[in-house]
Amino acid sequence: MAGNSSRITASPGRRSDARRNRERILVAARAVFADHGIDAPMATVARRARVGVATLYRHFPTRDALVRAAYARQMETCDQALKEALADPDAWRGFQQMVEKVCELQREERGFPAAFVAAFPDRAENDAQVREGAERDLLLLIRRAQAAGGLRGDFHPSDLAVLLLAHCGLVTALPHDRAASRRLVAYLLQSLRTEAAHKPLPAPSTLSLRSLPMAEGPHGRRSSGS
Repeated sequence: MAGNSSRITASPGRRSDARRNRERILVAARAVFADHGIDAPMATVARRARVGVATLYRHFPTRDALVRAAYARQMETCDQALKEALADPDAWRGFQQMVEKVCELQREERGFPAAFVAAFPDRAENDAQVREGAERDLLLLIRRAQAAGGLRGDFHPSDLAVLLLAHCGLVTALPHDRAASRRLVAYLLQSLRTEAAHKPLPAPSTLSLRSLPMAEGPHGRRSSGS
């Protein structure tokens, strides 16, 4: 009986250790990704977390799994922001608040922009379906905001990718200057209003959220799943 009792009481302790290790890995991952990009070596994350590489891989078998877990809260916030924007009876206000929320997350976590782009890899069919659903919702929001007269009629979905890339460049160069970030976002949003459309724009970019160069690491390598 004593032997059984010791095994039973040890289990919660092991689970507690595992939870602590998992949280340490996630904290370390966000710090490492902010400094070195999401293609930073997994061993660097393990060292920062002060755990073995084997321990890291037990919790997160692939890089994608680690990136997703590290920024799960931010991705959930983005999903919720899009849902709230679609539910807002004022389509322009919904669009504006969604953009502001995503840019706020870019300020909050410097590694998040690349994670945002890499969140739904093409190689996973279910994830691709989720991403395509989000893209359809975004297109619906854009069309609603245009139909309501708030968003300029020549706004193209690729313009959102350009906007996020521009803001990413600012927060990368000036990570602590919140005032500059908010002012840039305000400038960009004002330029998207219908009343700002005085002259035709050049042709839209071919960029999309899934093709932004933010998904590349510091050495120009696109992040991989391992």
